[in-house]
Amino acid sequence: MARVDLIVPVKRLPEAKSRLRGATGDDPAVHARLALALARDTVDAARGARLVHRVLVVSSDPEVAAGFAAIGVEVVPDGPVPGLNAAYAHGAALLRARRPDGPVGALQADLPALRPAELDAAIAAAPRTGRAFCADAGGTGTTLLLAAPGAALQPAFGVGSAAGHAASGAVALEGEWPGLRCDVDTADDLRAACALGVGTHTAAVVCPGARL
Repeated sequence: MARVDLIVPVKRLPEAKSRLRGATGDDPAVHARLALALARDTVDAARGARLVHRVLVVSSDPEVAAGFAAIGVEVVPDGPVPGLNAAYAHGAALLRARRPDGPVGALQADLPALRPAELDAAIAAAPRTGRAFCADAGGTGTTLLLAAPGAALQPAFGVGSAAGHAASGAVALEGEWPGLRCDVDTADDLRAACALGVGTHTAAVVCPGARL
């Protein structure tokens, strides 16, 4: 597959990663820092991948927008329809309007242990036509969805999304890629990511005193 334009939606920080609340203490500000740190490390890894052409963050949170703009990442606000899948569809429409013949991808924003080489390997393994996805470590969720030129993204993230994407015709990508499969929703997930090695932003928040 050619170089991919990736969409990374980030919720408003006060609402983000609700199942992680308390993992780094009871301070809401620290929780917001963690949510943003997960996204920063994810985007940093994606920008370091050779087969990623562009990263577009979709978020209406002003802190998220300012933080990513400061490092040269384009941020657009959420579209008129709320929700994760709507954010992916909104981003895909914008990217396809600019580059109609390019592949697009949906990447989850909570992959702090992601390595650029893993993302490159997954993109390289995707077929040149149609759609492909990478399931999470549990095999039920989706961390990455790719659509080749001419194919609609058709995001169906949520509970059981791996089965949903497979049922819609997307091909499951095979490969270990532990960082790409390690999305962080709970304190246990955060522990697993830390065991793999998280990026600098997440590491700065998840201090030795955190209740993990």
